[in-house]
Amino acid sequence: MATSRAVVYQEEVSSGESSRDELILSNLPLVRWIANRIHERLPKEFTIEDLVSVGVLGLIAAIDSYDSTQNVKLSTYASYRIRGAIMDSIRGLDGIAPHHRKLVKQLQTAISSLEQRLQRQPDEEEIAAEMGLDREEYQQVLVQTRGVTVGSLDSSPENSERSPLLNFLPASKDIDPARLFERSELKRTIADGISKLPKVERQVLGLYYQENLGLKEIAEIMNLHYSRISQLKTQAVLRLRVVIEKKWPSQRGDFEV
Repeated sequence: MATSRAVVYQEEVSSGESSRDELILSNLPLVRWIANRIHERLPKEFTIEDLVSVGVLGLIAAIDSYDSTQNVKLSTYASYRIRGAIMDSIRGLDGIAPHHRKLVKQLQTAISSLEQRLQRQPDEEEIAAEMGLDREEYQQVLVQTRGVTVGSLDSSPENSERSPLLNFLPASKDIDPARLFERSELKRTIADGISKLPKVERQVLGLYYQENLGLKEIAEIMNLHYSRISQLKTQAVLRLRVVIEKKWPSQRGDFEV
């Protein structure tokens, strides 16, 4: 009897594993399709193979945690998990050293708190004081976090000095009304955020993103040191991140392509 039960159990396990493998294999085209759509809007430093590999992990996680009683199609749930896994991997390559990510969060928290309290954009001295730093220490923190980008909107690998601000948003050819509305709202939010930046920071972002100039070129035009331009850009980007995260508190999947 015990042997009989063991055989039945082994058959059930084998059947379950077979079904799981079949689901993974049958949904691999979905992984590649999502990876390709994201890859189209990424710098050349990102390879499609890397995105697919991460996407497969998201697919497996989706299959293992899928609950059919939730009245959601597996393909829909899997798409969410695949995109989330890929976007998380991209954000992990945004040029910020892991031990500096905490600093970025502290900077954003300080800026956000001051904006709410002062009802305006805080200046450098105020942000520094909020963090318990003097101005020189604060500027050094900006140097340490210079790789910060505008969340998933701005892909900036460490070896790249330029990047498009709306890199991960749906392309204009996307006719889905919800996506077009999302893009329109995001553009409006960013434009509003930029309009409220200090003049010198607006100039830096304008030259960097609209004129596609490098930081050294901007430094020459504005007659400022390269390191100062880098600090101003980082500070401006941090301000924009605060604005965007107030509108979209959760970044996971919010800017899917």
